[in-house]
Amino acid sequence: MTDDSSSSSVTERKQLTPAAQRALAEAEARRKAAEANVAPREKEFQGPKGPEPTRYGDWENKGIASDF
Repeated sequence: MTDDSSSSSVTERKQLTPAAQRALAEAEARRKAAEANVAPREKEFQGPKGPEPTRYGDWENKGIASDF
């Protein structure tokens, strides 16, 4: 015996308010505008080798690592 009412309530979505619908539409418009304005980045000249140091929290210069 299966309970169809519980499975259908999971698949149904709650209706969004008009304010929520406007917010989603505005966010989508901002995403599309940002994608359209993407400029190709220039290749870094004499930058650090390997992973981005600011992402991993330390810098390496001549074999010496320092964190700020």
